Amino acid sequence: MQLHEIKSNYFRPKRKRVGRGGKRGTYCGRGRKGQKARESHNFVPVIRGLIKRYPKLRGYRFKSRKGEIAVVNIEALEKKFKAGDLVNPETLLKFGLIRRIKGVTPRVKILAKGKITKNLVVENSQLSKGAKEAIEKAHGMVK
Repeated sequence: MQLHEIKSNYFRPKRKRVGRGGKRGTYCGRGRKGQKARESHNFVPVIRGLIKRYPKLRGYRFKSRKGEIAVVNIEALEKKFKAGDLVNPETLLKFGLIRRIKGVTPRVKILAKGKITKNLVVENSQLSKGAKEAIEKAHGMVK
């Protein structure tokens, strides 16, 4: 199958051709002469200047990485991991606590919601102040 052989599943209704007599009269709602009365009345868009400048604006071609941080609470770590386990983005992916974002392993931030009693080794992750204190209090290690 090639591109020119594909047929659409729906059909657009045919455009009403006005200005050819009929019940609405000669002008058919287009008024009298002028640019708007013509068949192909093309207007220069009002925001043309902005449209032409837009590709030249700062940051137009760059994607923001702002929202690509996965959040995990320490209560989830308590449930999934055993004492002495290594906690990093790869192991969190393996245990299903985080997901890939656009096919990339995201950065991870661990928050202090819940309690932790196991001594875990945390690396390659951001931690909130409370989460760091809780992990160190449970004799864990933060690298």
